[in-house]
Amino acid sequence: MPARRKNDLVSCRYFQWIITQRDGMLYADGRGNTPSQGRHSLGARDRAEALRELAELDRRRAVDAGLAPPEILQPSALEPVPLERGRQLYVGHVSRPRSMGGAKPQSVKRYRPVFDKFLAFAARRRLASWNEVNETFLANYACWLEEEEYGIATQYLELTTLKQVIKWLSENGHLPPDHHVRLRLPKPQGTTTWCWRPAEVAAMLRHCRADPELNWLGDVLLALACTGLRISELASLRWGDVDLSKNVILLTDDSRRSRRSTGRAGRQTKSGRDRSFPINDDLRAVLDATPRSSDGLIFHGPRGGRLKPDTLRNILVRDVLTPLAPKFPHPEGEPGFRDGRLHSFRHYFCSACASGGVPERVVKTWLGHSDSDMVSRYYHLHDAESQRQMRNMRFVGGEPDQCGTDG
Repeated sequence: MPARRKNDLVSCRYFQWIITQRDGMLYADGRGNTPSQGRHSLGARDRAEALRELAELDRRRAVDAGLAPPEILQPSALEPVPLERGRQLYVGHVSRPRSMGGAKPQSVKRYRPVFDKFLAFAARRRLASWNEVNETFLANYACWLEEEEYGIATQYLELTTLKQVIKWLSENGHLPPDHHVRLRLPKPQGTTTWCWRPAEVAAMLRHCRADPELNWLGDVLLALACTGLRISELASLRWGDVDLSKNVILLTDDSRRSRRSTGRAGRQTKSGRDRSFPINDDLRAVLDATPRSSDGLIFHGPRGGRLKPDTLRNILVRDVLTPLAPKFPHPEGEPGFRDGRLHSFRHYFCSACASGGVPERVVKTWLGHSDSDMVSRYYHLHDAESQRQMRNMRFVGGEPDQCGTDG
């Protein structure tokens, strides 16, 4: 006995419809909606044609139910936008030159896994065009991301990106003007990135210094801990960025400078702005002991070549975190020492500065952030620091007017 065929559930702009087939003809069953929208023939045997008819049916029923104005029934010359075509249009838009407002190459690169994941999800549910993507479908996608154990920050990024795609397609004439997704997404608070503790950083540096083969890595980790630089920024740091006489590092964004004027490939900071910060004494000792290289870069990989983030991360995990992990155990199933990565040093830098009393506006400037919310995400209050701060507090026995009076 052949398996019973499953009917398709299609979420349109206003209602959900179950697509059934009888004698080759496709039908739309809307009786599951409240109120019921009945069962209708779509007058088509081809799925693509049936979906176009379904969109029209959905609009007519919405007008009849008072959920939409009659104007949406006016004829439109717009064809459905296939998912892959919409992807190409949007990626082409964000890839335009920076002078025209285009995104940075690394930002464009991050769109690829977002689209790959979403389009695969849509294909499994037989959704063919961006015209069919609405609040209900995105909510179902969010549930799937949750089931697959993607973090809240990832869910927020991907759903926000998809909303932007739909908005741009609508505003630029590829989708109907009324096709907007009004799905509210609360911005995630906090972060899941592990933040090193001072004892952990000290142990990693001792481990690297004890092995001549890892001394180069010790310099890199110390620089990350003392600057809060992203690994891409540290990898591109040149001697020309360092003014030892003034004891400062100037990190410039070269995206608005021509390669002809700089003589090298342009560096782009994430914020798109230049920033400078003083050199910590521990880092200064490393810089003073580091010989100048012909390529002008300060830090290099294990064989003297350019630092590559993926290679650096693999070496960190294999040669440092794994052998040191037994010294820093953590509860099963909870994040801990072995879960830290290169970006954890940025969190460590911010937390160390905050615990050391550096004003937030100063830390914000050093990190290159324009608002304090991001700095707050980087700050982690570890137990040891919390205990130290509490020991320094005096709640009883202070001056009589320390906290004011009760009038």
